[in-house]
Amino acid sequence: MVDEGLDGLLMFRQESRYYLTGYDTFGFVFFQCLVLTADGRMALLTRAPDLRQAWETSVVEDVRVWVDGPNANPADELKVILAELGLAGARLGVEYEAYGLTARNGQRLEAALEGFCTLEDASLLVSRLRLVKSPAEIAYVRRAAELADDAYDAAVELTAAGAFEGDILAAMQGAIFRGGGDYPGNDFIIGSGSGALLCRYFTGRRHLDPQDQLTLEWAGAYRFYHAAMMGTFVVGEAPARQREMHAVAQEALLAVEAALVPGGRVGDGFAAHAEVVDRAGYQAHRLNACGYSLGTTYAPNWMDWPMLYQDNPVEVAPGMVFFCHMIIFDSEAGLAMSLGRTSLIGAAGAEPLSRSPLDLVVA
Repeated sequence: MVDEGLDGLLMFRQESRYYLTGYDTFGFVFFQCLVLTADGRMALLTRAPDLRQAWETSVVEDVRVWVDGPNANPADELKVILAELGLAGARLGVEYEAYGLTARNGQRLEAALEGFCTLEDASLLVSRLRLVKSPAEIAYVRRAAELADDAYDAAVELTAAGAFEGDILAAMQGAIFRGGGDYPGNDFIIGSGSGALLCRYFTGRRHLDPQDQLTLEWAGAYRFYHAAMMGTFVVGEAPARQREMHAVAQEALLAVEAALVPGGRVGDGFAAHAEVVDRAGYQAHRLNACGYSLGTTYAPNWMDWPMLYQDNPVEVAPGMVFFCHMIIFDSEAGLAMSLGRTSLIGAAGAEPLSRSPLDLVVA
């Protein structure tokens, strides 16, 4: 904050508050702000349901509550707190890129503080610090990866003709809960038949046909640290083209992992992915990103900053964690293939954290 010339930071990202203080809640869907001054003082403005949540889970001692009502404007109450902290006329960073700060609340914030202080976008200040994990965080990530592997085992065991998607999901999530894990930052992705070509969760369940395909994307989550995996399973006979798609996805995944070395750039990973997939003739069937950082994240998604896309200039460093996913969806042929796992960047490069094989699963 001092390097950025900030007198204080207004934190609306739940990840930032959890990372710095331990504050653990899904109440960030309402107006909540953790004020951190450049000299280390903190004050949290929240609602009554999160008062004891803050006492129990965080190191924040100064917790204020704004009261619900038809004319409630917590931004005005935040201004009072800032005045008490001597921040009138200060230069304050704001985490504008936050699910907890809606456009409406952002407008209220700026209106309340107009003429009182100067606001600057500091959305990535804490996110950049969270990118390199501490030894304690890495231990959480490793445990999350073990839980993701347990979920993989449960999915492989149940995948067969006639299997119900709901049973597969229940077994995967159950394996994580039994291992002491948490809800993930977003829904597990499951789709079979034509739905296997979708890479978002959608509602509705079906039973697998004797000849089918099943795409899964999931994450082990431990203390909200994530380790994600992805794969497309085949039920029945795997078509030759789908086997080729798997071979391309596996080659691309290994190439991406090899490209993520300290001192390189995050965009190098995407370039390696694109080179393999495009050379094999699948350029029209790939996506424009092939992964992203993972860490401690809350709903609505487990994707963290930065993403593996073309020319991303962020430098790779030891202690970073990346989920690399190879996704090839051939809509004309109606065939899906995906393969992904999480790696920890060490001094020599990427260390895959999964014990599961990369072989094509054919049930």
